[in-house]
Amino acid sequence: MTEPVRRAGVFALLGTLSLAVPLFGPRVAAALAAVVLLGAFVVTDGPVFDLLAYPGDYEDGRLYGLITFVLAGVALGLIAAQSSMPTAVFVGTVFLIGYGNVGERLVRTRTDRDVVHATVFCLAATAAAVVGQAAALGLAGVPIEPDAPTILFLAASGALLAALLRDVLLLYDDPVVMLSVGFLLWLLAELDPTLGTAEIAVALAVTVALGYVSYALETASIAGMLTGVLLGLLTIVLGGYGWFAVLISFFAIGGLSTKFRYDQKEDLGVAEENNGARGTGNVLGNAAVGLVAVLGYAASSADLLPVESTLFLFAFAGSVATAMSDTLSSEIGSVFETPRLITTLEPVEPGTDGGVTWQGEIAGLVGAGIVAVISYGLFPEVGPVGAAIIVAAGFVGMTVDSLLGATLEGSLLGNQGVNFLATLSGALVCALLVLSLAIFG
Repeated sequence: MTEPVRRAGVFALLGTLSLAVPLFGPRVAAALAAVVLLGAFVVTDGPVFDLLAYPGDYEDGRLYGLITFVLAGVALGLIAAQSSMPTAVFVGTVFLIGYGNVGERLVRTRTDRDVVHATVFCLAATAAAVVGQAAALGLAGVPIEPDAPTILFLAASGALLAALLRDVLLLYDDPVVMLSVGFLLWLLAELDPTLGTAEIAVALAVTVALGYVSYALETASIAGMLTGVLLGLLTIVLGGYGWFAVLISFFAIGGLSTKFRYDQKEDLGVAEENNGARGTGNVLGNAAVGLVAVLGYAASSADLLPVESTLFLFAFAGSVATAMSDTLSSEIGSVFETPRLITTLEPVEPGTDGGVTWQGEIAGLVGAGIVAVISYGLFPEVGPVGAAIIVAAGFVGMTVDSLLGATLEGSLLGNQGVNFLATLSGALVCALLVLSLAIFG
């Protein structure tokens, strides 16, 4: 057994002490954590230090990795003791990080393929989170079977987020990952998803399969794949398959559009990097607003927000229509005649931020129309007028993207920031038009 595997195993066993909260109460758990922290400060060399130390710990002779890991667990435990965070979420999160690391470290001894590392981490972390939540509920005398769907959903969502954060952060950033996962699972637990275990499993299988296809076709990087799978899972469980169909239409058509005349785009210098594979920043820049709309819809449906849930549906459709419009406009329009700057209509070089072509504008309208047609077919609330509003919102968002590109991109905003603000504008325009129609219509 290699040193990283042994260290991960010890960290996981220490994480198992989180069961002291439901078993003995927070005071005993805090005392155990204090003992571990004291030991981490006292041990500065020797075989125990060598067992627990990350490479960077040797410089100062301090077990910083262990100290921060325990402190993150203590912070989550205190939040669970003083707030509405379920103890099962706290225990499940600590188990997820600890035993997910063990699984990943083990597989690293067998293969160098990053996609295999991420996959094994997700599987081990999901299983560990299920066990941790179930154990916490069992020790508290709470029946496990009624909560089984929620346990699986939270475990899978947490594992995907943890794998994603570990891919974009450092391997030693487990405290950041632990706190981020804990807060996400707390939020999702508050939304109280109502799907059954079989439905959750099907949703997970569908999103994982489509995520792997996107990676295999090189339309998404590993981080982009993990982001897409997480977004898809949350969309299905909290919104429904109709919402997922709208979202996946963007990922599928937008991803394939990056391959349109890719060699020509490379010659022009306007091709997406990494052979067109989209990463986390690109995925989140285009889908973050849609995810917030899904969460808002779920919160509204659970009476946690005093806002009509239909507005979140249209905000979601408007954001996706914008993302689709902008992606098709840039990916298809960039290979045609010389673009013109949207603010002055002066000819500019291909790839210039804010440059537009008439072919790209038409492609963008078609993209918004695709989202509108899918929404019209799947949601009775949309109707013909609603579909027209979605197209208009997509066009407005696409135009905002071009205007921001011509004025602020590069100086104040990056590409992901521009995408986020554009999709936000599309979402707001769509929701406000629907609201205005309801008030004055």
